Amino acid sequence: MRNKASIVGLVVLALGAVGWFWFGQGEAPKSKGPGVVPIVSASVTPQDVSVQLTSNGTVTAVQSVEVRAQISATIRAVHVKEGQHVKQGERLFSLDVRTEEANLGKAQAQVAKSRADLANAERNLQRQKELFTQKFISQTALDTVQNLVDSLRAQVAADQAAVAAMQVNRGFGDIVAPIAGRIGTISVYPGSLVQPSGAALVSITQIDPINISFTLPERELPALREAMGKGSVTVTARLEDGSTASGELSFIDNSVDTTSGTIRLKAHFNNSDSKLWPGMFVTIALAPRSLTGALTVPVQAVQTGPERKFLYVIGEDGKVSPLPVRVLLIQEELAVIEGAEPGTKVVVEGAQNLRPGSSVSEGGKGAAKKS
Repeated sequence: MRNKASIVGLVVLALGAVGWFWFGQGEAPKSKGPGVVPIVSASVTPQDVSVQLTSNGTVTAVQSVEVRAQISATIRAVHVKEGQHVKQGERLFSLDVRTEEANLGKAQAQVAKSRADLANAERNLQRQKELFTQKFISQTALDTVQNLVDSLRAQVAADQAAVAAMQVNRGFGDIVAPIAGRIGTISVYPGSLVQPSGAALVSITQIDPINISFTLPERELPALREAMGKGSVTVTARLEDGSTASGELSFIDNSVDTTSGTIRLKAHFNNSDSKLWPGMFVTIALAPRSLTGALTVPVQAVQTGPERKFLYVIGEDGKVSPLPVRVLLIQEELAVIEGAEPGTKVVVEGAQNLRPGSSVSEGGKGAAKKS
């Protein structure tokens, strides 16, 4: 009996504790009042906003040249190394041009012979003219000598042209850099036979300055053209290592790509530090236009409804109501909107707990800063 009484007492105490916990805790929220939701707010603020456009770009050389031989010959000497920077006109290769030199000498000798024949014919023509004035020869004989002189004059001109052609061929024995740039892989060595129809001896790529090609939506074309008409448009390139380079917009293509609806552009960059390299992928940013006096709110304030975007506006009574707005631009944690009045107080944080007519109060971390 004594044990039964102890057990009954323990059960009664347990039931009492459970009842106190249940009813005591359940009534606690009632003491907190009418369900005010803590939020963080901000005001609709007018300000000038530079419209930032971004795109993926590819670094491309301003110009790249494949150097080839113009005559069939063997390489006598290679004057550059792979990866070397060369200036325009700097000698790259020397060819064995003994055959061209012999042909040039032969052509020059032919010119000398033709000139001697011409001089002899001109002297003969002078004598024939004197005989003709004395009526010792006929007009036909004089014309024959005159034709010979004219023919020899033409022969001299042809021989001189042949000498000039041989001199050109002889000049191809020294292969020089057509542009300034960086040498690529060299595929020939002293003793290699090269031909005009053969493979390139080396390629030269201009590294400084350099271009970056990228595309933007065609809707940005009017603003880009207007900005270029007013002056230079600064373009910033961000590399994968986080570093940046600054250049200028230099080219807008003459047609829109109908497949993608984009326009192709190029930006020109000084590259004295060789930070940009042909073939690299970079992120491009530019700001061709600005929105003056645009209405802005923190991007977190914009809510997505079933039909359109809206803001929770805080009334003077501390209650919220939805305000439909049109979002024009989102960038750098700001949203540019239409449909609100400057100074309107809107909810930035805590909107997930709100319904139209909910009462709100400033609270939570960062409230003072946001409001």
